[in-house]
Amino acid sequence: MFWTKKVVVGDAERVLVYRNRRIERVLGPGVHRLRDLRDELTLDHCNIGNSAYAGNDSEALIAGLGERLSEYFVLADIGNDEVGLVLRNGRYAEVLAPGLRRLYWKGLATIEVRTLRLGEGLEIEREVADGLRQIAQLDRVAAHGTVPTESAGLLFVDGKFVRVLAPGAYAFWNLRKNVAVETVELRVQAMEVSGQELLTRDKVTLRVNLAASVRVASPVAARTKVAKYAEHVYRELQYGLRKAVSSKTLDELLGDKASLDADILASARGACAEIGVDVLGVGVKDVILPGEMKEILNAVVQAEKTAQANTIRRREEANATRSLLNTAKLIEDSPVLMRLKELEALEKITEKIDKLTVFGGLEGVMKQLVSLKGHG
Repeated sequence: MFWTKKVVVGDAERVLVYRNRRIERVLGPGVHRLRDLRDELTLDHCNIGNSAYAGNDSEALIAGLGERLSEYFVLADIGNDEVGLVLRNGRYAEVLAPGLRRLYWKGLATIEVRTLRLGEGLEIEREVADGLRQIAQLDRVAAHGTVPTESAGLLFVDGKFVRVLAPGAYAFWNLRKNVAVETVELRVQAMEVSGQELLTRDKVTLRVNLAASVRVASPVAARTKVAKYAEHVYRELQYGLRKAVSSKTLDELLGDKASLDADILASARGACAEIGVDVLGVGVKDVILPGEMKEILNAVVQAEKTAQANTIRRREEANATRSLLNTAKLIEDSPVLMRLKELEALEKITEKIDKLTVFGGLEGVMKQLVSLKGHG
């Protein structure tokens, strides 16, 4: 009749019936006839394909439908200290923040709302974290990360350190509090202090390069006692190097680098231990002198070597003279030895000639005439 309205509702639809702008009922699938004598009805056709109610009058529906609400909707009512997980047909679909209320249509999908209490640690179970990661919701509601092997994780909540995390994967609710996870590496690390212009005790300017190996022993102290522990360690190595070089002369530095390394290590190790960092070893890699100092040093070395060579030469000459003097004394005292020396001399001569003519026997060779004739 003319005072009725025919309403057809599909399987994926619901119709909200408002009379005089107040909720009266919800129409499910089928054909409905509604009385409307004075044009008082307003119909709102809703698609329930995505399950979540999209209107902005959820609170009015909750109050207006009262006990009938559960016939058409699933109510998610999340407390202030809770987080809600919405599962659609057994799969994670949405995360609800604390204090939120939301309606989900019944009908096409099975909707389940789980509430989790936000504890002190705020840690999310691995199964829940994996489910939220699959629906790309984890980054929005959680602070998460992986702590590698030979590293330590530090958990901070609202800027306050809470606990140390062992290697593994973690996720923490980041809804009502500011949660951060920082990673500190525990492996031995190399550090270099390069190009340091320094002045020795005898006022020689030189440039030094230093290498060190360090390791974090207490990640909590390294993170909380200084802003950036690596920069602090670098500065302490600088100070130790400057102090050690300024206390030694150039000759001492060049002659005993091991002592220099030990002085730097002792200085840096004590200062860095206070912030939880072990300095395992240091070593001076290069000591670079300015150009004019190199020339002076080379001249000094050359003079020293020349003096050493002269001393050796004079010692050898003295030894040779002494040997000749001893030989002469022996020859003077022994005519036979004299004759043997003469024969040795003759033997050396005959090795270099082609023909030898002798007059007067051996005595003639030695005292009178020796005729030597070479080739050609």
